[in-house]
Amino acid sequence: MKRSHSVDAQPGTISPVEAAQSITPDWLTRALGAAGLDVVVSEVTATPIGTGQMSSCHRLAVRYASGEGPSSLVAKRALENEARRLEVARINETEVGFYRHLAPKLTIDVPQCWFAGLARDGVEFTLLLEDVAPCRQGDQIAGCSVEQARAAVVNLAGLHGPSWCDSDLRSRTGLTFLGGRDPDNQGAELQRVVQHLTPGFIERYRIPHQDAEVLTAFAANAAQLVSARREPWALVHGDYRLDNLLFATNEGGRSCVAVDWQLTAVALPARDVGFFVSTALEPEERARCERELVGAYHGALINAGVDDYEFDRCWEDYRFGLFQSTMVTVTGAMFAPRTKRGDRMFQAMARRSCAAIRELDAISLLEMV
Repeated sequence: MKRSHSVDAQPGTISPVEAAQSITPDWLTRALGAAGLDVVVSEVTATPIGTGQMSSCHRLAVRYASGEGPSSLVAKRALENEARRLEVARINETEVGFYRHLAPKLTIDVPQCWFAGLARDGVEFTLLLEDVAPCRQGDQIAGCSVEQARAAVVNLAGLHGPSWCDSDLRSRTGLTFLGGRDPDNQGAELQRVVQHLTPGFIERYRIPHQDAEVLTAFAANAAQLVSARREPWALVHGDYRLDNLLFATNEGGRSCVAVDWQLTAVALPARDVGFFVSTALEPEERARCERELVGAYHGALINAGVDDYEFDRCWEDYRFGLFQSTMVTVTGAMFAPRTKRGDRMFQAMARRSCAAIRELDAISLLEMV
């Protein structure tokens, strides 16, 4: 599996920037120098990209007075809005930790990281990431092709395989272990939140009755998403969906690159698979190809060195993992700032994932626990 090896991007004495204007040639020279590049930057131009709900992103066009380095980079940093940046500080800290400590040990395809800096207050941060153009971001509303879906699930094996049941993950500071030390309390808190938010979600998005039944049934059993199926465990992306993936285009590029690692945690690996497949494809397409997609993921896991994990177990875990979709859809919609595109996206995700849960009778997996 092809991927970019992240530099061990320790910030040293280089502070994260407080504004895009602070990404000067001198700062960028020092940041790239800390990553091992012998360069002198002569000019850098920052252009805003993305929607900026959790962080602020700019594409950097870079020129050098000496040495050779990337001509284009993506800089990711804290939001300008003070209240909002404090709300999301914890998850941005998680992403910095992913690029510093975890990505170098994995084989999933992610952007190369040249710098990962976090301020002492845990709020200001800066990531300097590879610009993976001509890859293009997926579209959660439009969905994707089966070929893209296959590339995405195979790529997941590079995250789950190297971290499969790794006991060191249990004690890693700052990394949430879902179903780990206190699954009963974790589950009870999740159920409290989901039950509180679900009626408002159903009303806001005018969810059809048959889908509302699925969402309500999950809300009544949401604790099981944490307390049941606690093995196997591995690193999970947590928000592995089309908007957080970049795919090859007619102009070239790598088959699938995963970004936005703010929700990285330790949990049942198939939660990523269930979430992705059930929200990326229209129900008819998903029903036709999902066993083949789960088989492709399972085969890639075996190739990555995972043993004692039969396909039948993988398939049952996939069915259980579908509830990652409902959990993320409901909580994401009700906590994130509301936008017109976001409304369309959450409606599409709910419709697709509820169809999968209903057709595969996944609710029975929760109720039988």
